[in-house]
Amino acid sequence: MRIRATNIHFCIRKKPILDQVSIDLLPGEVVSVLGPNGAGKSTLLKILSGEKSCEKGMVSINEVPLTSIKPQQLAKYRAVMPQHSTVNFPYSVEEIVALGMLSHDPHAPSGTLMEEVMELTGIAHLRERMIDGLSGGEKQRVQLGRVLLQIWEDKPYARYLFLDEPTSSMDIAQQHQVLRLVRHLRKKNIGVFAILHDLNLAVQYSDKVMLMKNGSVKAFGAVRTIMTAENLSMVYGHPITVMTHPLDDGQIIITSERTEYATLASIQTA
Repeated sequence: MRIRATNIHFCIRKKPILDQVSIDLLPGEVVSVLGPNGAGKSTLLKILSGEKSCEKGMVSINEVPLTSIKPQQLAKYRAVMPQHSTVNFPYSVEEIVALGMLSHDPHAPSGTLMEEVMELTGIAHLRERMIDGLSGGEKQRVQLGRVLLQIWEDKPYARYLFLDEPTSSMDIAQQHQVLRLVRHLRKKNIGVFAILHDLNLAVQYSDKVMLMKNGSVKAFGAVRTIMTAENLSMVYGHPITVMTHPLDDGQIIITSERTEYATLASIQTA
C-alpha cells in the first residue's frame, strides 16, 4: 500500500506554495524532506497526510483518493506529529499518550502497546507528570509517543508516520535515540515522511531524501545520489561540502563561510 501524490498544486493568496509536486511513499522506507524555510515542506506534509486538500492534483492511498477516506479510517493508516502541539488542558503524560489509542479497536488490549511505546520513547518515568511542566524536548517525546501508539499495533496493511521537525527541541543523544526508533519502524511495515533541518541526521537515518525549494522538488532519491555538494549548495544558496566519514564510509555535510553564493554587497552594508 503506497501513498501517491500526483502533480500537487497549492496556493495562498494566489502565491504558489507547492507547484506540480509528485511523490510515491512506500512502507518500510524513511524519507526525509530538506530545504530552506519557505520551501513548502510543511504544506506538503499536511497535504500528504490529509490535513489540507490540494487545489490541483491528487493524493491517494493504494489508488483510493485521500479525500474519499473517512477520518476514522484514515487514522488507522497514518499518524501525524506536527511541528507544534498545544495542550490547553492539565493532562498528564500518560493521558496524552493514551490519546493514540482512539483509532484502535475498543475491544483490543492496548496496555502492552502503550507500555512499549513509552519505554521506547523514554517517557515511562514521566507518566504521572503534567504536560505543561515538561521541557520542550520532553514534550516532543510525549507527542511522539502519542502518534506512535496510534499505528504501533501490528497490522496486515502498511501504515505511515508523518513527522514535522520531530527533534527540534531535543539534545544530541535524544535526537539519535528518536531517529533510531524511527528507522526501527521499517520492520513494522511503516513508512516515514519526516521534515528535518539537520543535514547530517538526514544522511545517517534516511533511505531517501527530497530536496525542496520555492515550492518545487529539486531532487528526490537515494541518499548518496541526492546528497551531493552541488545539489545542496543549489537548494540552500550557500556553499556546502560533502565528505566521506573517516569511520564508517558514510557522508558528512559541512557548510562553509565562503561567499560565492551570498550577495557581498548586502553583507558589507548590513
